Amino acid sequence: MNRFLKWVIGLLAIALVVVSFYSYKNGGLFSNSLSPKKTVVFQVEDLKLEVFYNRPSKRNREVFGALVPYNKVWRTGANEATTFETNKALKIGNDSLPAGKYTLWTIPNDTTWNVMFNSKQYKWGVDMEMKPMRKPEFDVINVSVPVKKLETTVEQFTIGFDNSTDNLSLTMAWDDTMVVVPLK
Repeated sequence: MNRFLKWVIGLLAIALVVVSFYSYKNGGLFSNSLSPKKTVVFQVEDLKLEVFYNRPSKRNREVFGALVPYNKVWRTGANEATTFETNKALKIGNDSLPAGKYTLWTIPNDTTWNVMFNSKQYKWGVDMEMKPMRKPEFDVINVSVPVKKLETTVEQFTIGFDNSTDNLSLTMAWDDTMVVVPLK
């Protein structure tokens, strides 16, 4: 074999290894995730908040009370456990949330949601039996917030921050449901 052909085969082998590694780390080359990853960042002055979560879609399914059962712990998204990170202490309800990284869990209901900030980091949101991995003894804050019914359907689960009226809040919306967690 001549030198040029060996060089081309070597480059192709390296390219194959790189493409295989990329595909392995990103869930495939040509597949679109049904619940894509999303990171939301909010920054004002010296406060920085960040949420990482996976965004499941409604896809003509009944969401709350069916896909996401009422009165049971939900990983608040899909796949990996949802994380919430703050570089400053926050007041949520009557409690203080120290600066740090937390997993975010909820217990949806038709009129209120319990929202829990848990200090334990979980690699995945559920175990092999599809039960939430949250350990309640690590909950730092557990706050109850009312449900707001929306007039339009939110197709993909969405977490965001709202500071439009100088009252910072964490918002979660999906299907025809929205909850707002006031942050101070």
